[in-house]
Amino acid sequence: MDQPTEQLQGAPLIKPSSTDHPLHEAIVEACRSVYDPEIPVNIYDLGLVYTIDISPENDVAVIMTLTAPGCPVAGEMPGWIADAVEPLPGVKTVDVQLTWEPPWGMEMMSDEARLELGFM
Repeated sequence: MDQPTEQLQGAPLIKPSSTDHPLHEAIVEACRSVYDPEIPVNIYDLGLVYTIDISPENDVAVIMTLTAPGCPVAGEMPGWIADAVEPLPGVKTVDVQLTWEPPWGMEMMSDEARLELGFM
């Protein structure tokens, strides 16, 4: 599988998600089951998931960020994502990588997240 986390100037390369893959929607829904413990919105709608790359062999690579580098769950959240995605039928392996580039901003939230947090 091509590694979407090749390093360039210290940051993973962000590739487009594999939206046309049959597993994409199920993986998105699995990501939506994971919540940031400090914000009552799932991590997908918060805009923390940058890339979902699915190989032809159904290996899944997720590139994500956190709302802040000092996030107290920085070491745990990638495991939460892997634990949500790995049991899906057809998924072979899951690799979750954190990146800080580009930095997360409130403009990355979905309309649903903005509404939930009272920003609309």
